[in-house]
Amino acid sequence: MTVEKTDTLVVGAGQAGLAMSEHLSKAGIPHLVLERHRIAERWRSERWDSLVANGPAWHDRFPGLAFEVTDPDAFPHKEQVADYFVAYAEKFAAPVRCGVEVTSVRKINGRPGFRVETSQGAIEAMRVVAATGAFQRPVIPPLVPASAGIVQMHSTAYRNPGQLPDGAVLVVGSGSSGAQIAEELLGAGRTVYLSVGPHDRPPRRYRGRDFVWWLGVLGKWDAAAPAAGMEHVTIAVSGAHGGKTVDFRQMAARGMILMGRTEGFTGGVMRFAPDLARNITNGDANYLSVLDEADAFVTRNGLDLPEEPEARIIGPAPPCMTAPILELDLAKAGVASIIWATGFAADYSWLQVAAFDERGKPKHQRGVSSEPGIYFLGLPWQSRRGSTFIWGVWHDAKYLADQIAIQRGYMRYGRETHAGS
Repeated sequence: MTVEKTDTLVVGAGQAGLAMSEHLSKAGIPHLVLERHRIAERWRSERWDSLVANGPAWHDRFPGLAFEVTDPDAFPHKEQVADYFVAYAEKFAAPVRCGVEVTSVRKINGRPGFRVETSQGAIEAMRVVAATGAFQRPVIPPLVPASAGIVQMHSTAYRNPGQLPDGAVLVVGSGSSGAQIAEELLGAGRTVYLSVGPHDRPPRRYRGRDFVWWLGVLGKWDAAAPAAGMEHVTIAVSGAHGGKTVDFRQMAARGMILMGRTEGFTGGVMRFAPDLARNITNGDANYLSVLDEADAFVTRNGLDLPEEPEARIIGPAPPCMTAPILELDLAKAGVASIIWATGFAADYSWLQVAAFDERGKPKHQRGVSSEPGIYFLGLPWQSRRGSTFIWGVWHDAKYLADQIAIQRGYMRYGRETHAGS
């Protein structure tokens, strides 16, 4: 049986895979994009009903296509985001095959290339781009056993408040997902407990500009690596309700009950670290530091942007900060559900090549792996802070396409340069 062959195989048709396909197409490099579900499937089926993008439409997009929204400062709904990627694929006729799952990738012994096993047969490719990103497998800490009788789900399984049984809800995780879900539940009349860990808390808007604009002009999107000790710090930002600054003090004032980082569970009691005040105070400091840098940028460049002194007002510390809750008996508190907004882990079990370190993390330089012919795209901090954002992955994809073109040139040496000798 003849095995299908292609130059470059891209695994995944989300934002990373489509950006990769566009740049490969522009470079004239033959390729296929395989997607096990639909284009941008995670936006449709692994997010809650009310989710909107965390960045405004004018910013969080590819350069070649704008969102079809009347207000460029609006935050597109998740279905609009998924539809946007479908339209983008159609725009340049991306060679995407949906419903095809890649089960393994192995180096072909004795000659260049890789054998790719899929749900629809084998494919041989000279190069493979893993464009599945790093957010593949939801992580739920193994703290609360199923025998506890509490409904537990990862944030990817949460859809809306009506999905949950009656009773209070504990949300673990204070990044964008945890903060938005907790606020939605509070607005629905639920008693909400929120476990708040270390986080950055930028202003949604300041002096008439969205925070994505400020991070751009201040050069923060181009930071090459996180500051020491900040590798696992989440960002609490939201585009919900037109976009507003996440303020945990205000949430507490509205009735949300905050605790520190979740540490353990024994005998029906959840334990929390005594770090709530520190986490919120550090988040406030991060918030104020952005305002300081923004003000300095305005002064230095003589910009006509209105002053906003009220933005510097930090509300009083709620009782849960001054007298922190370190233990919570879930049954006595009436907690019937736990939502784990605790992030994701990578899953490259299908990629059986020498491109990983002893911890199973990709070994790469800006996405070019230690295994020649294998590339990664969509990783956090792949080349800069903005690498996991729509516009950031587009630029990383361009770099990888250039590297693939360079390698193709090297492999042609001898076949072309000596053809006429």
